[in-house]
Amino acid sequence: MDKPYAIEMLHITKRFPGIIANDNITLQLKKGEIHALLGENGAGKSTLMSVLFGLYKAEEGVIKKDGKEVTINNPNDANDLGIGMVHQHFKLVQCFTVLDNIILGVETTKNGFLQKKAAREKVMALSEKYGLSVNPDAKIEDISVGMQQRTEILKMLYRDNEILIFDEPTAVLTPQEIEELMQIMKSLAKEGKSILFISHKLNEIMEVADRCSVLRRGKYIGTVDIKDTTPAELSRMMVGRDVQLVTSKADATPGDVVLHVENMTVASKIHKNNAVRNVSFDVRAGEIVCIAGIDGNGQTELVYGLSGLEPIVDGKITCCGEDISHASIRERSKNMSHIPEDRHKHGLVLDYPLEYNMILQRYWQNEFVKGGFLRRDNIRKYSEKLIEQFDVRSGQGPVTITRSMSGGNQQKAIIARELEKDPKLLIAVQPTRGLDVGAIEYIHRELIAQRDKGSAVLLVSLELEEVMNVSDRILVMYEGEIVGELDPKTVSTEELGLYMAGAKRNVNNAKEAR
Repeated sequence: MDKPYAIEMLHITKRFPGIIANDNITLQLKKGEIHALLGENGAGKSTLMSVLFGLYKAEEGVIKKDGKEVTINNPNDANDLGIGMVHQHFKLVQCFTVLDNIILGVETTKNGFLQKKAAREKVMALSEKYGLSVNPDAKIEDISVGMQQRTEILKMLYRDNEILIFDEPTAVLTPQEIEELMQIMKSLAKEGKSILFISHKLNEIMEVADRCSVLRRGKYIGTVDIKDTTPAELSRMMVGRDVQLVTSKADATPGDVVLHVENMTVASKIHKNNAVRNVSFDVRAGEIVCIAGIDGNGQTELVYGLSGLEPIVDGKITCCGEDISHASIRERSKNMSHIPEDRHKHGLVLDYPLEYNMILQRYWQNEFVKGGFLRRDNIRKYSEKLIEQFDVRSGQGPVTITRSMSGGNQQKAIIARELEKDPKLLIAVQPTRGLDVGAIEYIHRELIAQRDKGSAVLLVSLELEEVMNVSDRILVMYEGEIVGELDPKTVSTEELGLYMAGAKRNVNNAKEAR
């Protein structure tokens, strides 16, 4: 007789106002397998996993563990059944240490006092065993995103969870950290743990998963064995059409300099050294210049300095011939659009309706305000136009509270707002983070269209494929400096990787990328 499945979710239906997020979905996870869950943004993947983890209660359907029906009313029930989850947006207490976050909720106490010694030993043993090196005494607010994710994984292992759910685990990681995570997942599966892995990234699914189930617009499309399928077949199942996995574009015809950066220096909040050191480069109208580099080499601070989110220590920034080195953010936004790295922190007001987020940088314009009062009809029409044009999916259209939308659709809303301004300069930081292949194809086409209209585009990306595919010129940042200017047509990914790791420098261009 066949072994029972580790987890069965049978005929699960979950509804929200104006939308059926999961429509009669069945998912079966074998013991010791890595099972990928693939789908477009808003297809219902995270919702389905949230039902399994007890964050949502399904209106219909049953869940079985090891062949027996179980009831999961909340995450504590899920933990008692050995089900753990690493969320797309981590659930960590920022001012607590790594150790405190790992043991939170399952603390050992004696006479009312925390007993941390045994917990620390167990955490360090797990960290050693799985190659998840962490500093248990570091505060979450002071550590990198990759380190935060390790903390989340250790949280699951500390609780001896057998069913591990990873929701978009690589969306915020560098290529090196992604490789590490893949190895960790494989070793966990070898030990008999069963893994559900939500992802948009077809190459990762092909590398690490045994089977893959595909959802589209809340419905179950099918399950395939990875060894019997191809990325093109998976993307067709996911989007319902053939997707161009490589972007095609004409050669750039650069015009006048739009952004001129001269000897810019930006301080670091984390350490005493400056995060950006004496950086100079130009971006011209009609070209896409990509800043490539491993996360944490000053790209974030560079963009903060350009966009006005952080003051610059030294240097000069000129945009469209105007010195904006110390201009306000509103002043800069006249000619500049910014797709930020952190969509929750700098991109959206999550508790506002979608329509208000669409006009965040334009609400004072005559089209949207009269006599100090918002012109709600105009705002509604404008946001409806953008929602349709950029295929932003939400349960209740313009009045949807932005927090309730999927991460990918929140990203599309930001991109719609920023591109609609038709900027002279577009700064796009990780614009396709967390997006599915169909949306990535669309965003890449939009960036190229923006370039072809004559905008200067500064793209900051950690995705090597994106860097090679979309850019016309590549500037590599390492430890706060530009260490090389490369041509994507002639450079190999291996050579680009050497520059990113600091093993190679193109000294002339490092001084002045023109």
